[in-house]
Formats: sequence, structure tokens, C-alpha cells
Amino acid sequence: MSTNGAHNAPAPTVNGNGNHQSAYIGTSPQKTTPKKKPNSETSDDAMSKGIDGSLLRRLLEFLRPHRNAVLGVLALTILVAGIGPIRPKLSQYAVDTYIVTKNQNGLYGIILLLIALLVAQGALQYTLTKLMQRIGQTTILDVRMRLFRRLQEVSMRYYDTTPIGRLVTRVTNDVEVLNEVFSSGLVMMVANIFMIFWIIVMMFYTNWQLALATIGVVPILVYGTNIFRKAVRREYREIRVQVARMNAFLNEYISGMNIIQLFSQEARERKEFDDINSAHTGAHIRSVFYYAVFFPFVEMMSTVSLAIVIWYAAGHILQGTMTVGEVIAFSMFGEMFFRPIRELSDKYNTLQSAMASSERIFQLLDEQSFVRDNPDAVPMPPLQDSIQFRDVTFSYDGTKNVLCDVSFAVKKGQTLAIVGATGAGKSSLMNLLTRFYEFQGGDIVIDGRSIRDVQQISLRNRMAIVLQDVFLFSRSVAENISLGNERIPRASIQAAAEAVGAAEFIEKLPEGYDTQVMERGATLSVGQKQLISFARALAANPDILILDEATSSVDTATEQQIEQAIQTLLKGRTSIVIAHRLSTIQRADNIVVLHNGKVHENGTHQELLAKNGLYAKLYRLQYKEQLV
Repeated sequence: MSTNGAHNAPAPTVNGNGNHQSAYIGTSPQKTTPKKKPNSETSDDAMSKGIDGSLLRRLLEFLRPHRNAVLGVLALTILVAGIGPIRPKLSQYAVDTYIVTKNQNGLYGIILLLIALLVAQGALQYTLTKLMQRIGQTTILDVRMRLFRRLQEVSMRYYDTTPIGRLVTRVTNDVEVLNEVFSSGLVMMVANIFMIFWIIVMMFYTNWQLALATIGVVPILVYGTNIFRKAVRREYREIRVQVARMNAFLNEYISGMNIIQLFSQEARERKEFDDINSAHTGAHIRSVFYYAVFFPFVEMMSTVSLAIVIWYAAGHILQGTMTVGEVIAFSMFGEMFFRPIRELSDKYNTLQSAMASSERIFQLLDEQSFVRDNPDAVPMPPLQDSIQFRDVTFSYDGTKNVLCDVSFAVKKGQTLAIVGATGAGKSSLMNLLTRFYEFQGGDIVIDGRSIRDVQQISLRNRMAIVLQDVFLFSRSVAENISLGNERIPRASIQAAAEAVGAAEFIEKLPEGYDTQVMERGATLSVGQKQLISFARALAANPDILILDEATSSVDTATEQQIEQAIQTLLKGRTSIVIAHRLSTIQRADNIVVLHNGKVHENGTHQELLAKNGLYAKLYRLQYKEQLV
């Protein structure tokens, strides 16, 4: 079933136990929305102050399906790291054994050996990089799909309290940070650690005095690295906060662009966006500053280390206790030794960033805001008898009841109308019947079975809903009618459009039914979008049809055009119609009048007028407005 509007689910699928497609036609139902939680982006990041072992282990679980490939990568990493320190040793051997003795043949042999070593290292590095990227990309594919599935599973309550921009950040920016970790970060950290290990081993094997001289500056380097790591972590955290703010702001601003322009708020909104953008840029500039200071610092320590080595070695060379080849080897060892230390610091920051991102990703994956089926829930068969609301009580926020002890029934093939003032709870009834929210008291029963005992997807496959605000996808007109259901042939799409009067304008479009609809149907009128939504409902051929203010946003001429189509749509179906325009529900078999979340009265149109109660008052008031 496709939930159109601010909270969108993917195109519907046909349940294997039934033949009906669900079609949620329009946008999210109107409802009383609970107060949103304060933005917790900063607090989310504040929790990520280091490398959390349990979080890292859970992150590594994503690599479990690629266990063999990961083991191969680790083996290649150790091998590549071990090859690097061999080159300085061969260079020392070449100088001390062949250059000093002017042995050309031996020197050529060493040169060929070095070339072969470089070729082997390059081939291994190519294989390693390709394998790492494949593992990283396939892992990220899986993570994104898990997040998308979870977004489909959580209830509407979760969307009520979570900014859409933050969710977009989870699936894009946060996942992209993990991509860098899985594709190279973790492996490069392991490679750098082994590289440092092999270099230290080779240095001590070559000359332990020069080895101590080379690593003598490491304590200073570690101290500086720690300062750099903390500073960059702080700025990275700020960058992520500002990115989330920017995504949320842009999502809201673009969605409400017409209101912004209508009330001439462009300048104020530009200033607000400039504040967010400036904060984001400032954090980036500060992080660049720390990198600009840290890398020269590492180079300076490398130079100091080399100077100490040369100073120490000079006297020993003159004394004949040390060779020139050893000094050359240690100059190469020094360069190789400090490079992985610098990269290790950078990768550590990447890993820290991944910890913060993974923490937020796991918060979404662990979200338990579900409307759950009972364990023994079964597929819903075709409607046979009735739908009953039995003393249903419901609250969006758990404190204030929107519905209280609501009871009514609609028989198969009948049309039930629900009327009431704004906020009376009309759309909330539909939210519960479609299982977007969980009610706290009473029960909703279909053919004697609680809807909690019916699988949600099969329940929705038996329904089609037409809402006041129609949501159209950036697809063709035909796809917007069928919602991608392959069981709805082109002939059925066209027949549905003709039945509701949509075919006339569709066939005048540049490519007819294959015309691509702009985002949210921007190029179509409100009436045209509403007609497409009716065609969508008719093509779905549902057992249960729900019309939620389906004609309140169209003009009188368009309303008259689709009135006959509505009657055709309602014929032979169990229908629930929510309407402000009471003229559209006069032929309903039963009318339920809601007031302050309770059933105030019910009956047919004539019976309610005879009672001279709330319905009669609403009818007379609306009739006066029409006369005026």
C-alpha cells in the first residue's frame, strides 16, 4: 500500500494470499500531531566521545556476510605492510655490499629485485584496494536497505516526532561516513599498525641505537596527535550537527516555498539559512586549520628524527662502527615510520566519526515504534459481513484522548459517513482502521476478527483511500494510477481513468498516460490530481473504500464532474466517507456525527435532520453559507 504524503511508503505489492492491491490515495490523513521532541542532534553526538568497543563490535557485524573476503583482505594487508620495510634494507645492502665495492653486477641484481618487489607490491595493493572497495560498497548497500526497510516499518507516530531532514541525514550522510570506514578506514588502520610494527622490527634488526634515535620523538608526536584528534573530533561533531540542521531546514523551506513567497519572508529565511551555512562553513574551516597545523608538525618531527639519526651516525661512520648504507636505510625507515602514524591519526578521526554516525544509525535500526500484529495474525480474506468499532479509545501522545469509547458499524456493501467539526477525530478513525497507529482501548473488528489478528499488509491490500491532498510521485500518469502494480494492466488503468472523468485531460497531455508527472504533481491542477487519485482507487478494485475529505479541495464544477464517478466507485463496496460538505453524504446508509472524540448521534440524513441535533445545526449552517 502506498502511503502518500509527508510519510511515503513504496509502491504497493500484491499479497500472495489475495488478489487486491492497496491504494492509499492522497497524503497523510489529517490528525492531531503531538508536540515534536526537541532536536537531539547535539546530544546524539555528545555521546560519541571515543571509540566505543561494543558499538564497534556491532558495526563490524555488518561485515559478517563477507567474512571470507575480509580475512583475505587482512592477509593481503599484513603481506603488503611487510613488503614495505624490505626496500630500505635492500637499499642498505646495495650501498654497503655493491656500491662501496663497485660491484656493478651485484647492484643490477639488487635493482631488479627492488623492481620486482615494487611490481609485486603494486599488484597486491591493486587487489587489496579493489577487494576493499567491493566489500565496502556491498556492505553500505545492505546498510541502506536495512534503514529503508526500517523507515517502512515504523509507525506514523515515529514520523510525528522525528524531523524528515534528520532521517534523510541518517540514510545519506551517516551511511556515507560508514562507507569510508568499510571501504578503507578499518583496513588502513590495520595496515598502518602492521607497517609500524614491521618497520620497528626491521629498524632494531638493522641497528638498535639508530632505531631508538628514530623513535625518540614518538612521545612528543603522540601528545600532539592526541590534541589534534580531540580538536578535530569536536569540529567533526559540529559539522554533522550543522549538516542535519541544513537538511531539516531545506526540507521544510522547499516544501513551504509558496507560503514563504506569499508572505514575503525570503529575506528572513535567507538570513536563517546563512546562519546555518556559516556555522557549517566555520566548522569546516576550523577542521582544515587543525589539519594544516598537524601535518607540518608530523613532518617536523620526522625531520627532527632524521637530524638526530644523522648527528648520531656521523661520528660512528667516521669511527668505522657504522656504515653509510645504515644511515640511508634509516632515512628511508624514518619517512616510512612517520607516514603511517600521520595516516593512523587521520583514520582514527574517521573511525570516531563513524562511531557517531553508527550510533545514530543504530538508533533508527533499534526503533521499536511499531504497530504490531499479534503472533498468530492471518491474512485478511475478502470482507464478508461488517466492520465494527467497539468502544475504541485513542490518544496520539498518550495523555489526551482524541477518541473516547467510539462505537459504530458498517455492513458490507453499505456506505457510512462520518461528520463533525475540525478536530473531532474523524481522520483518526481512518488512521486506526488502516493500522497506522495503535489504539489504547476497545477494538476494531472485521468479520468478527480483531484487526490485530489480521496481517497489516493484507488488511491494507483490501483497502483504497482517497484523501483531500493528493500525492503524486515523479513517475508517469499511468504509474501514478497503478502505483507500479503489475497486476493492473494498461486497459484497466485507462478504464479507471475514463470512469472517473480523468481520461479527457490525460489524453491531452504531451505523452498521454506516459507523461511524466513532476514532483508532487506540480504541473497539474488540484482537480486533475484529485481525478487521478480517484482513478487510482478504482483501478485498485478494493473491498473497502475510504474517502477522507476527497472533494473538499476541488471546485464545484469538478465536484459535479466526479460525483457520478464516486457513486460508481461506491457501488457494491463497503465505504466510509469523511466529508465537510454534507451535500455529498446525504445518500449514505448511516451517518455518524462525532463531537469532541465521541459519537454524538447517528442515523440517516433524514433521521438526523428530524432529531434537530448537531447534524441538523451543521447542515443548516452549511446550507446558509451555500446560499450566501
